Amino acid sequence: MDKTQLILLGLPIFLFCSDLLNLFTPPPPKSQQQSPQSISNPQRFPETLDFPSQKSSGVGYGNTVEINFCVSCSYKGTAVTMKKMLETAYPGLDVVLANYPAPTPKRILAKVVPVAQMGVIGLIMGGEQIFPMIGIAQPPAWYHSLRANRFGSMASTWLLGNFLQSFLQSSGAFEVSCNGELVFSKLKEGRFPGEIELRDLISGTLTKPFIAGSY
Repeated sequence: MDKTQLILLGLPIFLFCSDLLNLFTPPPPKSQQQSPQSISNPQRFPETLDFPSQKSSGVGYGNTVEINFCVSCSYKGTAVTMKKMLETAYPGLDVVLANYPAPTPKRILAKVVPVAQMGVIGLIMGGEQIFPMIGIAQPPAWYHSLRANRFGSMASTWLLGNFLQSFLQSSGAFEVSCNGELVFSKLKEGRFPGEIELRDLISGTLTKPFIAGSY
């Protein structure tokens, strides 16, 4: 195996290992460090004292909105925009962003794709030695076609595999819940909610307990 073949074989292995590390590595914890000003002057900002009577005045306090969206679909920008809008409209509202995973069968297939990629690339690189080991004395015709253009075949295998893996990991979801109650579902509606629409839906859910308890 010459130097060029080693590079072409090592690059997909390196990218595959990087994908596995990114898939199973947990996100870093949020920093809890205080700023130097707050450490040197702990009593400098009396306005940071907690006043429970002020919290009770906001309609958003004590309520939680969950936005579960498809991370692999690049919906994070829309989710962050909706989060900022809701926090501005309802001070004190706790808006939580989370990934909405794809169904379990699709996630399992997505983990099989990189293995299939490496198998195809390894077969293209060393098929002349692999086929005799599995009892096939003469490699089939399709192998010679792939071998004739092995660089293009390996590149196509890698690109198609990444596309298929991204498709299997995507759920296409943008689900919004308020206090555990689903108020909007992209999976059902087939579209994203408008900002005004979502604000009205959350408003109706936040005021529902007061309406139910009124006489």
